[in-house]
Amino acid sequence: MEKEMKNRKFLEALRLYLAGQKANWNETWTEGEWIEFFKLCEEQQVLPMIYDTVYTCPAFQTLQQGTVQMIKSRMLRKVMIQTMKTEEFLVLYRKLADQRVTPLVVKGIICRNLYRDPDYRTSSDEDLLIPREQFSKCHEIFTENGLLCPNSEENIWEAGEVPYVKKNSALYIELHKELFPSESDAYGDFNSVFDEVFEKKMSCQINGMEVFTLSPTDHLLYLLLHAFKHFLHSGFGIRQVCDIVMFANTYGSQIDWEEVLEKCRRFHGDLFAASLFDIGEKELDFDREKACYPESWISLEADGKDLLEDLLDAGVFGDATMSRKHSSNMTLQAVTEDKKGQTAKASLMHSLFPEREYMERTYTYIKRHPFLLPVAWVQRIFHYIRETGKISENSAIESVQIGNKRIGLLKKYKIIQ
Repeated sequence: MEKEMKNRKFLEALRLYLAGQKANWNETWTEGEWIEFFKLCEEQQVLPMIYDTVYTCPAFQTLQQGTVQMIKSRMLRKVMIQTMKTEEFLVLYRKLADQRVTPLVVKGIICRNLYRDPDYRTSSDEDLLIPREQFSKCHEIFTENGLLCPNSEENIWEAGEVPYVKKNSALYIELHKELFPSESDAYGDFNSVFDEVFEKKMSCQINGMEVFTLSPTDHLLYLLLHAFKHFLHSGFGIRQVCDIVMFANTYGSQIDWEEVLEKCRRFHGDLFAASLFDIGEKELDFDREKACYPESWISLEADGKDLLEDLLDAGVFGDATMSRKHSSNMTLQAVTEDKKGQTAKASLMHSLFPEREYMERTYTYIKRHPFLLPVAWVQRIFHYIRETGKISENSAIESVQIGNKRIGLLKKYKIIQ
């Protein structure tokens, strides 16, 4: 199956799921074509939704039973794990609430609750935002309940985001004291538009439990800027667009669209954000009327075609290939240079030798010993070769090619000049 056709059928199935409909395909596909199709579904982390849409269609019935069972087993495993993670998370959230810790749940379980089958929209983690002064108490409750921070070398008391895992469990929580890393030159200033989120919080019911989250306006803005952040790195997948579409369709009448637009415009993200809704309307289930989508957004005349192509290639978090992941050094550098009034460009040097702030995320020893940055660069290059199985020069050249193309997208959507 050609790539374009595979993408077309994938988007069709996703739109049908969001609309509560089933596929009725009669085309004859080979086993290999079906496997490639479901590989794309897994890369985009929407396998349960797509499987639910296509398993009754005539075309699917031609698959060998062994292949059907393989795909069905993967789908059921993902849903089962998600169900268990959801239950564990809600138990933990109740314990936080009982101790008068007031976290706001963002993305994850809030977005899943928008879908008719919440656990079919799987999440790799759950995100909690807390006031900084509550971190110590929250950390204490987490550790009492078996959650540990895997980054033992990191100073969790100063970090803006602290990850937690639980032994013998798939539960993974990112505990935020800020929504975006403030040290980032490219998007650290995004935090400035979320100063009053705790004062404007709202509650919602999930599995019969009251949880608190961002207001509809703040949450839509966060979903857009979170996608924007990933776009500045190596990209993101279609699932995030589904979340944004579902959220807008559900809470549209409560969203201050003018405020969202003005704040996106501060970071040159207004055309990018409007392009996501263009994709949502053309390819998914975005309803302008239901979402109360205003003329100020429509007048931007956004075109999401090239953005859609990028996100279908990206994988769910821009991690479809190692070369693509490493290209993020160039796109982030381009944004940083543009903010300084310099000409944005892709560079092999940016791919092989990122700045210290980027390296510190993986090689935490640099924070204590900055003079070891050259050692970390060498370690990173050898790690890159092992991951890709390629000669570093060829991998780096591919990263530059991807970086150049994606910098072109940054210019098209007027993120950089």
